[in-house]
Amino acid sequence: MADKRDYYEVLGLSKGASEAEIKKAYRSLAKKYHPDINPGNKEAEAKFKEVNEAYEVLSDSDKKAKYDQYGHAAFDTASGAGGFGGFGGFGGFGDVDLGDIFGSFFGGGSSRQRRNGPQRGDDIEIGVTINFEEAVFGCKKDISFNRYKKCSKCNGSGSENGQVETCPTCRGTGQRRVMQNLGGMQFQSTTTCENCRGTGKYIKNPCSSCRGSGMERQNKKMTVNIPAGIDHGKGLVIRGEGHDGKNGGASGDVYVIVSVRRSNTFERDGYTLFCEVPITISEATLGAEIDVPTLEGREKFTIPEGTQTGTTFTLKQKGVPMVNSSRRGDLIFRVNIETPKGLSDKQKELLRAFAEACGESNYQKKKSFFKKDKK
Repeated sequence: MADKRDYYEVLGLSKGASEAEIKKAYRSLAKKYHPDINPGNKEAEAKFKEVNEAYEVLSDSDKKAKYDQYGHAAFDTASGAGGFGGFGGFGGFGDVDLGDIFGSFFGGGSSRQRRNGPQRGDDIEIGVTINFEEAVFGCKKDISFNRYKKCSKCNGSGSENGQVETCPTCRGTGQRRVMQNLGGMQFQSTTTCENCRGTGKYIKNPCSSCRGSGMERQNKKMTVNIPAGIDHGKGLVIRGEGHDGKNGGASGDVYVIVSVRRSNTFERDGYTLFCEVPITISEATLGAEIDVPTLEGREKFTIPEGTQTGTTFTLKQKGVPMVNSSRRGDLIFRVNIETPKGLSDKQKELLRAFAEACGESNYQKKKSFFKKDKK
């Protein structure tokens, strides 16, 4: 087990991470290394398997407890007594069943009981892309995804005639016992029954529709309401529309992750909007009523005389609507003075006359700059 990385390290977490943190880290990494996104990339494929292995253990409370106490040795049957710091102290008991030891240590039911009990269906994650205005004002979007639901022909039993028998190989336990001689001691370890895949049930006549799996693939189409003000990378949860559960377990959920296209005019930070507005020299010098772009169209705004380039102004309640609220953020715009190009001789002559008439008395920043320079 020395070549195995720590499962918390694999998911980029510290020991003691919560269930929500583990789930979030797994989703992010599984998406990053998924084979569909990295076709032919063997390194990504290996990472994907490693991430899934780590999540399988850390997402199960019983397995996580064992891993936190014993590390990888908790699941390494080959490590025998040495894997747990020496079970030699149990030598007087003769045959030792590792499965029974775990059960007594952690107070959990057997793996067969958990496997045959209700199992919640897996969640589904899909992405949807919307434009900037749709994110700001909200919209409806049609989505489509594949999910697994109970087979309509066998009602999830997996049997053509509805009859399910006890597995003859494991006699309904879902496990096979294997004897190992380690250090002169006989150990019993258990492994999943290959015949019934650990369910303890045997289907003699598998359903012709689902081939005994009890599940069939369904293409689900639905319309989702995307609320006004949603930001890039945020998600919606549709409860109970994920994969169906097994043995009466609840269905999983659908997570819709929203991607928002950039705006040509605005930059967004939370619920605040930013934009730049070009103005002329005369508008900046004399003051003027200018047009400012807003989400609802252009709005008049009066800038004072002597406005400097880079000056910012705020339009209250003209930003992005807050999700599930009547309030809105603000719109902050910055003015940039545009220097005219391609002047005619007449225009240049007038501009020189204007500069001579002003002298230096009207340029306070320029005067103070050179005073500082002399000091």
